[in-house]
Amino acid sequence: MSLLLNMSALLALVPVGLFALRSSQRTGGLFWCLLSVAAAGPVLFVVVSVGTAWRSDLAMALWLAVCASLLIYLPLCWFKPEARGLTVLLMPYLFLLTLIATIAGASPHIVLNEGLPGTWFSAHIAVALATYALLTLAAITGLAIFIKERALKLKRSATGIAPALPSVADSEKLQSQLLGAAVIVLLCGLATGVALQNYLTGHVLEFDHKTVLSLVTLAILTVLWLVNSRFGMRGRTVSRLVLVAYLLLTLAYPGVKFVAEILS
Repeated sequence: MSLLLNMSALLALVPVGLFALRSSQRTGGLFWCLLSVAAAGPVLFVVVSVGTAWRSDLAMALWLAVCASLLIYLPLCWFKPEARGLTVLLMPYLFLLTLIATIAGASPHIVLNEGLPGTWFSAHIAVALATYALLTLAAITGLAIFIKERALKLKRSATGIAPALPSVADSEKLQSQLLGAAVIVLLCGLATGVALQNYLTGHVLEFDHKTVLSLVTLAILTVLWLVNSRFGMRGRTVSRLVLVAYLLLTLAYPGVKFVAEILS
């Protein structure tokens, strides 16, 4: 049953990605049906897999990141129709993450200690996942800008995946909004992390690798957001810096689990 759910969740991401690549009609019921299926597959797998015991292994971290990204992407597509063009980039990336999670799922599961405070811990995890999801979408938007600008420069905007992507102007506006949301949510994440750390150890802040990388990511995102909003710095420069921030946050969360479980 677990293997069946895993494969179903993995394959659920494929149809909407193919549909978005082959069709420019992303306002009809078929698009929303396929997108809902793509979100339902990973969410159902996580709910069944976690059950009553919380897991903190690499596989579950990746599955949770995929679920968070899809659950934020769904309303984003509803309120921001231009975001639907990101489907052709987002779904292959999430498929890759779920594939890695499937492979990593063969390793022993890590269960957290029962003494952790339920409310603060749950809030911290939820905010951390929301931050990672928002930055994932901002990074995908940055990649879309890079591809679109390159296609326009090479006069190949009508070939490949470029026609399926949002316009550069729409992507830049969307990226700025996602950056602002990521900064606010990351601040909340650091606040809940401080509260949780104080509860567990009595220390307000410990400068471990995760905290340092999170603070560096916050600094980069804040500067990018302010500069982009105030001075209008756009294009591939912002996109590259967003990808750097995403890499840092990835190193702070699933990257550490990868080193601990796979390389050690």
